[in-house]
Amino acid sequence: MAIEIERKFLIDQDKWQQLEKPLPMHLRQGYIFSDENKTIRVRVADNVGTITIKGSTVGIRRSEFEYTIPADEGFQLLNSFAVSELEKYRYNITYAGKLWEVDVFLGDNQGLVVAEIELDSEEEQFELPQWVTIEVTGDKRYYNSKLSTHPFKNWD
Repeated sequence: MAIEIERKFLIDQDKWQQLEKPLPMHLRQGYIFSDENKTIRVRVADNVGTITIKGSTVGIRRSEFEYTIPADEGFQLLNSFAVSELEKYRYNITYAGKLWEVDVFLGDNQGLVVAEIELDSEEEQFELPQWVTIEVTGDKRYYNSKLSTHPFKNWD
């Protein structure tokens, strides 16, 4: 079984704006199914499609199965089967030997920027970039599946 171990953080927007960054990928992703125990997600990132099945989160880990599909099939699945959707730009930034994926959300989630890091173990130590602030790993509001149905603009 494939396991994802991931932590999420908010970022300091001012420091983020000043950071020299690579060109982002545009991601459109939608959810064919999502509940507390599993999600089935379709994503098209630039010209690459993926379908991902994730299990429930326990601590900072969950089962994850991800498969590459043709982008045109990804768009067909998004257009025909997704019950909720979101868009974002993703920046891949390596810091202190670790890959950070920084998502700048668009549409109804505009204004939200989240940094994620995938780890090899739950105990793995890593260095935080200076643009990282508050950890939001366990806060379900920041799950992409939740943001697709309860967007940032509607938060109180």
